[in-house]
Amino acid sequence: MKQIQFSRTGGSEVLELVEVATPEPGAGEVRVANQAIGLNFIDIYFRTGLYPTAVMPSGLGTEGAGVVDAIGEGVTHLKVGDRVAYAQAPLGAYAEQHVMPAEKVVRLPDSIDFDTAAGCMLKGLTVQYLLRQTYPLKGGETILFHAAAGGVGSLACQWAKALGVRLIGTVSSAEKAEIAMRNGAWATIDYTREDVVERVRELTGGEMVDVVYDSVGKDTWLTSLDCLKKRGLMVSFGNASGPVEGVNLGILNQKGSLFATRPSLAGYADTRERFEAMAEELFDMLASGKLKVDVSQRFSLAEAGKAQDAVAGRQTTGSTILLP
Repeated sequence: MKQIQFSRTGGSEVLELVEVATPEPGAGEVRVANQAIGLNFIDIYFRTGLYPTAVMPSGLGTEGAGVVDAIGEGVTHLKVGDRVAYAQAPLGAYAEQHVMPAEKVVRLPDSIDFDTAAGCMLKGLTVQYLLRQTYPLKGGETILFHAAAGGVGSLACQWAKALGVRLIGTVSSAEKAEIAMRNGAWATIDYTREDVVERVRELTGGEMVDVVYDSVGKDTWLTSLDCLKKRGLMVSFGNASGPVEGVNLGILNQKGSLFATRPSLAGYADTRERFEAMAEELFDMLASGKLKVDVSQRFSLAEAGKAQDAVAGRQTTGSTILLP
């Protein structure tokens, strides 16, 4: 089978399309013939070495959708021919076929196509835990969500609107502001020409926001803290500009007895039961039409490097997928 691998960390040029032996599933595992593969910013973290890999050469990618074509011993909840999706597989989803623990795979309803599933599993489950678990939004809250026109942000705008939450989204252009508003944002802030803190103050009448969802990291850390009301929650869930380091916890006191957390999907979808429950809520949102996935970019598997450069260069909106 064909697979994307890298033997050293670095830029997108380290990614190579290679032929490898088709893997066989072991006990408790399944093999999925990928029909669509999700591309996420975390993939770039592994490629650059921000997140270390266990071995080299290494595969890449953790998300996809396809058809089960082989099953290992002891797997009872899936069968060959099942349409499935996954978001937390071991590295190696950038491939024609992928083997993974069966507990990390869920059946995909017939109403959801492979492209949609690959474009929303990781992002949609991320939004689920952010809005429904990390800070269980009940409606009426005002929140700030960075990168509101991106893959996660686009889904967050829709989900927040469905919950009756006022989402203020940061964007980098008028075009992206329009996308965020179309997806349900209450307001947007173009951080390239507006002061984010002052604009949040204006929009909220000085009250500021209940929670900030920040996937940017280093560059927005202090700005995000300054947008929170007293005892507000800072949710730092990504490092697009680099990791937040050297934080003095006293700053949380100085800025209003704030709370801060650094969550991940793995910390919430940590059992098969929790994973399936989260996926079920995501699929219900999709089926109801309250959540629509915008797969705006499709690249071939061989174009994985080009696709990552487009994502890293903020040249994309919505979701990006690879087609094997």
